[in-house]
Amino acid sequence: MASSLAKASTGTPGSEKTFFGHPRGLATLFMTEMWERFSYYGMRALLVLYLVSGGADAARGSQGGGLAMTGATAVAIYSVYVSMVYLMAMPGGWFGDRVWGARKTVAIAGFVIMAGHGSLALPGQAAFFVGLALVAAGSGLLKANISTMVGHLYDGPDDPRRDGGFTLFYIGINLGAFIAPFVVGTVGEKVNWHLGFLLAAAGMGVGLIQFLFGTKHLSEKSAVVPNPLSAAERNSMLVKVAVVLVAAAAFYGVVVGMGVYTLNWALVPITLAGLLIPVAVLVRIKRDKDLDKSEQSKMTGYIWFFVAAAIFWMIYDQGGSTLSLFADSKTTGTVFGLGFPATWYQSLNPLFVMSLAPVFAWLWLWLARKNQEPNTIVKFSMGLVLVGASFFIFIVPMNMAGDGTKVSPLWLVSIYMIQTIGELCLSPVGLSVTTKMAPKKYASQMMGVWFLAVTAGDCSTSLLSLAGVDLNGTGMIAMEASLAVAAGFAIYMYRKKVQALMGTVH
Repeated sequence: MASSLAKASTGTPGSEKTFFGHPRGLATLFMTEMWERFSYYGMRALLVLYLVSGGADAARGSQGGGLAMTGATAVAIYSVYVSMVYLMAMPGGWFGDRVWGARKTVAIAGFVIMAGHGSLALPGQAAFFVGLALVAAGSGLLKANISTMVGHLYDGPDDPRRDGGFTLFYIGINLGAFIAPFVVGTVGEKVNWHLGFLLAAAGMGVGLIQFLFGTKHLSEKSAVVPNPLSAAERNSMLVKVAVVLVAAAAFYGVVVGMGVYTLNWALVPITLAGLLIPVAVLVRIKRDKDLDKSEQSKMTGYIWFFVAAAIFWMIYDQGGSTLSLFADSKTTGTVFGLGFPATWYQSLNPLFVMSLAPVFAWLWLWLARKNQEPNTIVKFSMGLVLVGASFFIFIVPMNMAGDGTKVSPLWLVSIYMIQTIGELCLSPVGLSVTTKMAPKKYASQMMGVWFLAVTAGDCSTSLLSLAGVDLNGTGMIAMEASLAVAAGFAIYMYRKKVQALMGTVH
């Protein structure tokens, strides 16, 4: 008895408290990410519906009016917002590596996200757009650094617990995303939009409090700034930021002064930046003369995967915009006589991910043992064909609802399920192939490059909406579906060429 107490008191490895057999700090990061996703997906479930809602909105029982925008504008704003979250992951990682360290960056990000949701809880367009910008910036800061801290908890990449730890962390992401629409979505849609946004702020607040109290369980590496800025670099960066801010303020001051300012003056430049930045980053890496012949070849092959992923996310992320608007206005909203808010559809994807991810993990292993597992290229093709097929199916209920008839919710349930199966074919594989094909010089940056595919896809959607294209029409839905399926078949047909570019990566 005495010897075992001594063992515990000295902190011998294996004697400390764990989280399902993993380092105690994983519980802190699990809960932080769960609550951050709760706030993010709760707000996301409300976003498009709030934008198109107007007046007292008595039909849905809400006491707080929305912004009464058109469906096209709402889709454009939603797409820009989602794209900026992923675009901000790159500067978010930079802040963690060079300015604050991962732990401090995540703490600051939590405050920024909470402030953003708080601003969304205030009425008016000005508060709305300030809140949206804050949530996007904060989410980018947090997203880039919290996964890094999970890795810090383990003894390098060969720690046998590492993959299991990231699996638990992934469950936290989907658990928060699953719960949020039932809580934030229901209150926002049925009671008061702004109260819903306030609940999202409260969720982030809970996550932030437990993170601050639980930091003692995190690795000391998380508090270190790996590559701090020198004084000269810091001053140069401050000057560049100041110049950009002054130039932007002067430009928009002139536009407003001339009386020609509209929302497009803000949305179009952001959308174009979201398309041009990913291209510029890929071109910069591809043209780097420090890369050897093998790395150059792999980057050429990687561009195929990047473009495919951008097409996939262009369609997939409309689950929170185009599909959400259809759910709100053209589905019955009842199952077995029980009514439910349109925001609840946003819980389907995380539910299907949690249900099907273990099945797919088992399936790939089972096929691998039989030497029949599809390679990365085939899995990407499957993901694209499936997401395209989901939109071909979407055309059926759209036509059925054309005369004002409200369709069964099961149409949307099936569409979300097919898209999730496509996601499980493409997204985990995309993360893996990104790390495998990354040039050594850009090993730590390539995950940010992968997220830029989401930015490019969503900005494509936004640009189409801003150009006056009706993304809620059957013609455009059919065109997007055809593009995805054609891209899937193109990658499959050129699989030998792409595999040759990938070299030893399979």
